[in-house]
Amino acid sequence: MKTPPKNLSYFTLRLKELLNTSFPEHSGDKVFIHHRSRLAANAYEGAFMAGNTLPQCDEIANYILFEGLHFSKFDTVFKVICNEFDMIMADEALRPFALKMLPVCEPVFANYELTDDFTGTAAFDLCYTELTGTIALWIEENGLQ
Repeated sequence: MKTPPKNLSYFTLRLKELLNTSFPEHSGDKVFIHHRSRLAANAYEGAFMAGNTLPQCDEIANYILFEGLHFSKFDTVFKVICNEFDMIMADEALRPFALKMLPVCEPVFANYELTDDFTGTAAFDLCYTELTGTIALWIEENGLQ
């Protein structure tokens, strides 16, 4: 049998990319990144050694690598800002403003059970509306700063 073509650095890079894009609040958590990448790499190698196909090995490793990382608070806040407030700020200001609003919006998220499939629910629509209101109030009180 050949050696599996993916190693720890592959999984680390994939996880870092997701965290930097959608979970910036976790992007500096080196312990989490190393631990999760190591688990995924070990799972991939184990699946490969057990005779699974490469796509099956990928699926097993990805399940472990991205477990609990399917719903992103940041992506949701960014979506609200892009959809509802993009006319009042420059495109290059949208992401930094979303990063600033993430902690402001945390109390809204605390009212919901944020499962991996939360986005497709009626509760998500309500959360979206509450986030829009929270951000609008913050802008009204503080300006765009």
